[in-house]
Amino acid sequence: MIVAFGDSLTAGFGADPGRSYPDFLQQELDRRGYRYRVANAGISGETTTDALARLSMVTVLKPVVVIVEFGGNDGLRGLPISTTRSNLDQIIVELKASGTDVLLAGMTLPPNYGADYISGFQHVYTDLAAKHKVALIPFLLEGVAGTGRYMQQDGLHPTGEGNRIVAATVMRYLQPLLRK
Repeated sequence: MIVAFGDSLTAGFGADPGRSYPDFLQQELDRRGYRYRVANAGISGETTTDALARLSMVTVLKPVVVIVEFGGNDGLRGLPISTTRSNLDQIIVELKASGTDVLLAGMTLPPNYGADYISGFQHVYTDLAAKHKVALIPFLLEGVAGTGRYMQQDGLHPTGEGNRIVAATVMRYLQPLLRK
């Protein structure tokens, strides 16, 4: 089992049912002959603090890989970067201790948050991936963010077609962690 553990980007907020990135990821795994089930453990609005509070609900599933996609809501709320870093660090430590591989999904913020905050925020992901030697998706919304036809009107969440591209991005970084 692969668990997509995240916030609204994982949950598929605003996209039609069956058009979240985990849905498209399942289709791609099936198409390539992998025998994994993708569980969508995305809840809209969650912060890294919320994720930490429900982490045991993920580890009890005994996943092979967990795709960790959190932090965007922390950043959009202007929460201290140190809190985001600490929570993600603890999530990775606990997942690895449970025997699962971790794929960390990097995130960025809109430019109005200021260069210093954005830079510090982005470094959380690269620093933790290096520290814990886990796979990193540098930017989950690569090729999607800022592209009108792939983003909903809020400018934050992908459309169904955008989620298909997100799934392809995730697959690039997930595939080395999988066995046929």
